[in-house]
Amino acid sequence: MEVSTNKLLLKRPVNVKAIVTPRWKEEAQQQLQLQLNQLDQQLQQLEIQGQRAINEIQKQSIQPPGPQVMQQIESIQSQVNQRKSELLDQKNQLLQQLQQVQVLELNQEVNQGTIESVFTIEPGENLIQKMQVEILLRDGMVEEIRGEI
Repeated sequence: MEVSTNKLLLKRPVNVKAIVTPRWKEEAQQQLQLQLNQLDQQLQQLEIQGQRAINEIQKQSIQPPGPQVMQQIESIQSQVNQRKSELLDQKNQLLQQLQQVQVLELNQEVNQGTIESVFTIEPGENLIQKMQVEILLRDGMVEEIRGEI
């Protein structure tokens, strides 16, 4: 038997899918709720920090405040509003994801992301088939590996 040394080591993306189970749904909802709570905290901190900065400028300036002071205050308020808008967009996306998770049917397969895998290829093998690999999880456990390993 002849041993071929004509092999190449490559990386490939491997799709990771999960089967929707009651446990998966619960964990996904908890994770999204945790992220929502963190965003709410960031929004509160943003409001407090913005107000503190404005109060500090007002304390240090003469009364009534001049145009330069008013411009500083407006600039801070504008920055706060822009960041607030970004956080609210993120919050809306999370709320949509939470709604999507709630309506998923049990035993449905959902994408969880991708990981990388290393594989060997040699002359005569089908590269396209070797690139099409995915892992199916059920509650974190590998249920199936699909494709050519």
